[in-house]
Amino acid sequence: MPKSNRPFSFADLRAASLRSARANLVPGIVLWVIGLAVVLAYYFSEGARDGFVSIAEAKENWGFLYSAVATAIFGGLIPFLYLWASGKIPAGKEVSHGLFFVIFWSTRGVEVDALYRLQAWLFGNDAEIGTIVTKVVVDQFVYCPFWSAPLTAIFYAWKDEDFSWRRVRKRFTRRSFTFEVASVLLSVWVVWIPGTAIIYSLPLMLQIPLFNLVLCFFVLMISALGTEDKSQD
Repeated sequence: MPKSNRPFSFADLRAASLRSARANLVPGIVLWVIGLAVVLAYYFSEGARDGFVSIAEAKENWGFLYSAVATAIFGGLIPFLYLWASGKIPAGKEVSHGLFFVIFWSTRGVEVDALYRLQAWLFGNDAEIGTIVTKVVVDQFVYCPFWSAPLTAIFYAWKDEDFSWRRVRKRFTRRSFTFEVASVLLSVWVVWIPGTAIIYSLPLMLQIPLFNLVLCFFVLMISALGTEDKSQD
């Protein structure tokens, strides 16, 4: 987020989002390839189908608990371990940051699972283009800008400000918060609009497992880019 006291302009937003989008493009392409490979394997590989059936059965049997545990691992624990190993976790804060990552992403897993179930109930669970497009629009242009991105920005700021809500309130003005959320959205849409289209191409019980795979690689790749940028400063 820019530190200048001058008002943020559309040019600032465009520049910040373009920088992030360019950084995310190559990881995004890798993720699309991985996601497409999973979808193609599901629909066209008889040998892979048994593995997918086992995953779907585990998801169906465990329900929201599966989503909480799996997302805590893939979105929280694995990226945290990478950040810790790469020296990006402040000394003495390993436990608090580790707990934050695991708890935050476990709750997001339940939330995303609920979103996928709601959309399947509203729009169906087929892989028709119209159904997929509708779900992507709701996901990326309703759920993300009005709930997911603002909530993530707030809680990650809370972590970065040493878990102090007072410092979070001082960090953000309404304008700077809007700028940060908008710049994040414009950059991650490069990855997640195609990514969610691929996820919604699978049956409901396999959407969270693929979401976790994409999420894990996305966070790891963005963390790796951040480490590289820091080493070049």
